[in-house]
Amino acid sequence: MTTDALFDGVAALSFDCYGTLIDWEAGLAAGLAPWLARHQVDLPRDSLLELYGACESEEEREHPGRSYPEILRAVIERLGTELRCAVRAEEADAFSRSVPDWPAFPDSAEALRYLKQHFKLAILSNIDRASFAGSNARLGVEFDLIVTAEDVGSYKPDLANFARLFQELAALGIDNASLLHVAQSLHHDIEPANKLDLPCVWVDRRHATGGLGATAPPAGEVTPTARVTSLAALADLHRASV
Repeated sequence: MTTDALFDGVAALSFDCYGTLIDWEAGLAAGLAPWLARHQVDLPRDSLLELYGACESEEEREHPGRSYPEILRAVIERLGTELRCAVRAEEADAFSRSVPDWPAFPDSAEALRYLKQHFKLAILSNIDRASFAGSNARLGVEFDLIVTAEDVGSYKPDLANFARLFQELAALGIDNASLLHVAQSLHHDIEPANKLDLPCVWVDRRHATGGLGATAPPAGEVTPTARVTSLAALADLHRASV
């Protein structure tokens, strides 16, 4: 599919949130910084993020029923074991509650406002509803549908999360053939979208630095329908198509 045809027949866009709309790597780094500073740990940012991504992936796979704040608490404790740094209860508490403080990417709100004029907008996120409410306030739009890991009882890349998205969209009169999924994570989103033959756009937020950062690698080769380096670029693609 060419980018000229990317939006043909599309009635709804579903978005991953963290890493795609919200700068979760900046949020994670800031949330972990006070604990690391107390232990005088000087770990390169990408090394920290990669270690975080491995720990989070394990936690979500092993404990799919845990809420995301519980996952965050477990992850910082795993990091403490890996780095041999004790984690105080108040540090774990603060990190588990940090999601609403994570910043939006500078282009997210404006691009979402534009896309809202043309499509139904949905969220499919590995998050809990209370944490997402804080992030939603930063994004400046009302989403037509929100599906969280808390709702499903599992975490992407589990296909159950996508099945729930399809079910909820069908109730709004939107079928899978008219959906385009938009996400940064190859592991959590693009790989399962490929398995489901769901058209998807990879928002390559790390294009300038490379690497996968805080996301685990996909199990195999993945092929997004299209690649952009920002949400603003996705909005520009649509502008050029109309």
